[in-house]
Amino acid sequence: MKKAIVVGCGSYMDAGYGCPGEWRCLKAGAMGEGKFDEPTQIIGFVKCECPGRAAAPNVGMTIKLSGVKPDAIFLSSCMAGAKPDCPYSTPEEKAKIIEEKTGIPVILGTHDYK
Repeated sequence: MKKAIVVGCGSYMDAGYGCPGEWRCLKAGAMGEGKFDEPTQIIGFVKCECPGRAAAPNVGMTIKLSGVKPDAIFLSSCMAGAKPDCPYSTPEEKAKIIEEKTGIPVILGTHDYK
């Protein structure tokens, strides 16, 4: 089974915009729906905190502490498509930083649930 880490937007989670780092990303992974192309075990859920400087190191620490190298890292749908968007960097910039730090592909978005 494919393994993944999800990075969610801390501001959206904390503000209660329907994304407390909850069932939608986890369900999409388990069911292989949305951006997950097959059922996927989520081995970590990392909360990005403004201004986002710690996202890549926190993903690295999650990999180290879990002892499992994921096949992919997903920026959650709330992070990849946030409106208003992040004032500090684009999802593409975050993805590039995380990919460079980990060597693991980063996928923008997790699910299409409303």
